[in-house]
Order: sequence, then structure tokens, then C-alpha cells
Amino acid sequence: MSIGGSDARITREELAWELAELFDELSIEHVNEMLAKNVPLDTLRFIGAYADDFAEAHQVNGKARGLLPNLLLLGYLMRVVEDRLLDDDEE
Repeated sequence: MSIGGSDARITREELAWELAELFDELSIEHVNEMLAKNVPLDTLRFIGAYADDFAEAHQVNGKARGLLPNLLLLGYLMRVVEDRLLDDDEE
């Protein structure tokens, strides 16, 4: 994986941190716009339902339960970015 067409490779961990830092800097409006452009509505619904089921099955409660959908969504977005970067490398 490389970013911006450079030959420097980025690890999955570095990609995750970059994505998390980017999200931290975005306003709610920009996050919502980015989600609308990159995540199908059915996927958002699935992530919410899956997070609820997972939290229930594994007795995740409190703040962690509320953040679980965001964590799953961030993982999904990281995979989308990885796929796009890999596609760019192949071209």
C-alpha cells in the first residue's frame, strides 16, 4: 500500500492511525457527508444491528457499547481505503 502515488509503503497500523486522526479533525457534517458517499445505507444498518447483537451476546455495556458501532464502521472504512489503495497499486 502506498499513499499519494509515492513508493513509500504504509502499514495497516499506520493507515488505521491516519484514518482515526482524520476523523478526529472532521466536523459532524463532514463525517456524515463522507459516510453518505462511501458507505451504503444497508451497510450502515447492518453495522448498527450487528453491534447491538454483538454487545448483547458478549455483555458489552456502558460507553463501550455505545462506541461499538463507530469502531465497526471505522474498520469497514479502513478496509474500503485499503481496497482503493490496492487498486491504485495494481494500475
